Amino acid sequence: MAGTYSQIYIQIIFAVRGRQSIIQTDWEERLYRYITGIVQNKGQKMLAINGMPDHIHFLIGMRPSCCLSDLVREVKKSTNDFIKENKFTRFRFNWQEGYGAFSYNHSQLDWIIA
Repeated sequence: MAGTYSQIYIQIIFAVRGRQSIIQTDWEERLYRYITGIVQNKGQKMLAINGMPDHIHFLIGMRPSCCLSDLVREVKKSTNDFIKENKFTRFRFNWQEGYGAFSYNHSQLDWIIA
């Protein structure tokens, strides 16, 4: 869209099914890099990513042409396969259904990223 200007910042959060604490520190960085690659390949800008053993959250700069639900579905499906293929956990891994998405303005970015 020529001449389009936007500032859309969305934080996305989703959890391991049953809130199981199975994301381990020895492979979480690989998972974050993998998610970052998916987000970038979909034309979005990864601003920050982090998490806990039972959930992840990431902040993106989103283009207006992006369909958020499609992006999250792709991230969850692809990372599910990635975790299983790499045998990161001996437990059955799946993400829970749904996600949280929260918008922020540009002046809040430093606070959110920190």
